[in-house]
Amino acid sequence: MSVTVVLGKQGRFVVPAGLRSELGLSEGEVLSVQRVGSKLVIERPSDATHTLKGMLSELSRGRSLVEELLAERIDETRPER
Repeated sequence: MSVTVVLGKQGRFVVPAGLRSELGLSEGEVLSVQRVGSKLVIERPSDATHTLKGMLSELSRGRSLVEELLAERIDETRPER
C-alpha cells in the first residue's frame, strides 16, 4: 500500500487507518525513525532487531561466530611452541 500524507504542525503526520491496520500498528506504539539517504524509514524497534538478526545469520553461514571468537581468544592465551 502506498499513501500520501501531509506534514502538519510541528512536523507531525498521520498514518492512515488502513495502513495502520495492515501493519498491525496501534495507538501508543513506539516507532523508530531513521534517515537513510533522503528517505525516512519508520519501523518498530523489534522489526529492526529481527531484520538485523536475519542479516547477521546470513553472514555467519551457519557458523557460530561466538564459538569462533572464543576459540580465537583461547588460542591467544596458549603459550607459543
